[in-house]
Amino acid sequence: MAEHVAEHAAYPVGLRLSGRRVVVLGAGQVAQRRLPALIAAGADVLLISPSATPSVEAMADTGEIRWERRRYQPGDLADAWYALISTDDPEANAAASQEAEDRRVWCVRSDDAEAATAWTPATGHSEGVTVAVLTGRDPRRSAAVRDAIVEGLRDGSIAAPHHRTRAKGVALVGGGPGDPDLITVRGRRLLAEADVVIADRLGPRDLLAELPPHVEVIDAAKIPYGRFMAQEAINNALIEHAKAGKAVVRLKGGDPFVFGRGMEEAQALAEAGIPCTVVPGISSTISVPGAAGIPVTHRGVAHEFTVVSGHVAPDDERSLVDWPSLAKLRGTLVVLMGVENSAAIAAKLIEHGRPADTPAAVIQEGTTAAQRRVDATLATLGETVRAEGVRPPAVIVIGDVVGLAAPDTAK
Repeated sequence: MAEHVAEHAAYPVGLRLSGRRVVVLGAGQVAQRRLPALIAAGADVLLISPSATPSVEAMADTGEIRWERRRYQPGDLADAWYALISTDDPEANAAASQEAEDRRVWCVRSDDAEAATAWTPATGHSEGVTVAVLTGRDPRRSAAVRDAIVEGLRDGSIAAPHHRTRAKGVALVGGGPGDPDLITVRGRRLLAEADVVIADRLGPRDLLAELPPHVEVIDAAKIPYGRFMAQEAINNALIEHAKAGKAVVRLKGGDPFVFGRGMEEAQALAEAGIPCTVVPGISSTISVPGAAGIPVTHRGVAHEFTVVSGHVAPDDERSLVDWPSLAKLRGTLVVLMGVENSAAIAAKLIEHGRPADTPAAVIQEGTTAAQRRVDATLATLGETVRAEGVRPPAVIVIGDVVGLAAPDTAK
């Protein structure tokens, strides 16, 4: 049998083990790695081993597997469909392997792959696709090929669109703070599968250049809206393309629900009966300060951080922010869309008790190649923004954490 396996390529097949008996001999590191997949497949797993690793023991304690605390005995493979032999006893392994041969049970051996009747491929999963790779005697190469394929499916660099089951509708995708590498894996995959992408100005533009030529890319800022408000026009465009049977991605900067009006779009789609998927994104509220070397919290310095929108001035009757209360907090204050009103915001915070010498920083175009950090105090914030010519998009960070950044972390 060993010569036969060595001379011929393995025949790949997917075993459907749900409810079927699988016997695992040995409960060391090999079994610890293989058991989760067998459990996920719904197999009726019988583990035979006098001892087990803590992780394997936990699987038995929770009832995911049955564990008989003893050594292998002839007859243990009766009625089994599949066996995994991974004990540290060569004689027991050989005997169990022979029993598997006699009973015609497919058998994997961790100590002698050539003596086995089955090999375990390097496997990975991505959105309903199982990738299994066999390269004979080179398991590291199998794992490397597996990783490359799965990563390609996840990030969209390997185009494998659905043909039978692709769901039509709209995906509200958070593109992250600007660096195209900071979009989520799921967001990148949905972009690769889209027919239409309606993108914001602050979305990661470099991602759009990677889209296939057939994908229609629409700049949300340039959608004609006539008697409609701009947001209404965007909602209508989403609905129109989705009703035409297209897979639509609404690509937004940061996270769709953090000052992104994503909920308005989700509500409009729901009212129109359009399926909607929300893909969270990395918000600039945390990522941009982090990229500039500023932690929004730090032990002994700040135990909370607050995120507010600064697009409406503090004294504007439309403002929903309780600036006097914010001034009394000791933690970090992160202000988005506040460049234009930075002087008024700083003045209001000082007026209600925040010390004028509180450190502040403004990070423009964070996480991109054009990232720039400008430091000030609360008292000098407005003047510094003006003098340095800071322009949106920019994130303002106010609090003692600003002073913690190492000099070489800011760009």
